[in-house]
Amino acid sequence: MTPELDLVGMVTTDMARSVAFYRRLGIDIPPGAEREPHVEVRLPSGLRLAWDDVDTIRSFDPDWAPPVGSARTALAFRCASPAEVDHWYAELTAAGGHGHRTPWDAFWGQRYAVVHDPDGNAIDLFAPLPTVDS
Repeated sequence: MTPELDLVGMVTTDMARSVAFYRRLGIDIPPGAEREPHVEVRLPSGLRLAWDDVDTIRSFDPDWAPPVGSARTALAFRCASPAEVDHWYAELTAAGGHGHRTPWDAFWGQRYAVVHDPDGNAIDLFAPLPTVDS
């Protein structure tokens, strides 16, 4: 048997801001989670997504240090249409998310944009571009 990807975990410096950001993206996070040191939810796909407060990580791993440089994690969210990519990019940046790359039509056939969450993780927004029948 091979290991199965079951959980994506992220470390946050501000649980309330992170929870608010991901709720805005439609992730169902229980009320009160923003006050917890560890938050975990099961997505409709069955994959679990979790956040740990930086102090919680340091409590069991005193040698832990945050990564430096560019974001090491990217979560890609499929949108219903190219217009939805534009909508969510505008929504998230208006709410304080850092717009890293404005929406563009990528050569690989998708409308694509990148926003950073409160901890600098890349949030990719994408939707297939309509195909032109010849």
